[in-house]
Amino acid sequence: MDRNLHPGNIDEMFLPGYYYEHLNLPGSNAVNDTSQASHFPSCTAFDGQRRLATGPLDQVALAVKIATEGGAAGPVLIYGDDTGRVIDVDTRGSEGEMLARLALTHRAAPSAQPTDAEPADTEPRGRGRPKLGVIAREVTLLPRHWEWLGAQSGGASVALRKLVETARRDHRAADDHRRRRDAAYHFMSAMAGDLPGFEEATRALYAGDGGRLREHIAGWPQDLREHVIRLADGDPSATTT
Repeated sequence: MDRNLHPGNIDEMFLPGYYYEHLNLPGSNAVNDTSQASHFPSCTAFDGQRRLATGPLDQVALAVKIATEGGAAGPVLIYGDDTGRVIDVDTRGSEGEMLARLALTHRAAPSAQPTDAEPADTEPRGRGRPKLGVIAREVTLLPRHWEWLGAQSGGASVALRKLVETARRDHRAADDHRRRRDAAYHFMSAMAGDLPGFEEATRALYAGDGGRLREHIAGWPQDLREHVIRLADGDPSATTT
């Protein structure tokens, strides 16, 4: 058996405070296939209050599987870097079986960039048939809104799509900030809700005061406080120094 898989050698593979962005775990060819790994969400695993690994979900799940089967103290939990919430992963069975389940439940397609361009048809359209990929849902607007939309080139549907894409582009920075803030809060609530300074740190987080946030979490375990700052700043290299 490979020495890295021996229960007594867990810490030789997973060092506290180290980011495993590109794990090369033994015994799995799937982990080394970066074309597959790139389509899994980024996440971070913790063994208790110690950071275990950070990277695409399939790689982190393999790290968690090895750690738990090797007798990790636990609880071993995986948190999504985009949401700060726990990601449930079934690590039973072989590595291949686990990765196959992940591919069905958590693998995501690359996100598209906002654009004002209308999607091109790939097939001929019949009478009244919407463009491929367009979803019909009910929208409630005031009469003056419908009047304005109806007067736009292409009609109400085209105008609405353009408005949404413009808002996505123009408000991307604010949306990203709100997402990072919420992710940091969700992680803090789960991992540090009973630690001193949690309420003060939460207020500082939502006030956008990074200095006060660092001050209030200074007494927390290093891996926890560094991950909070990493989520809040959106910077994998961010620390509390």
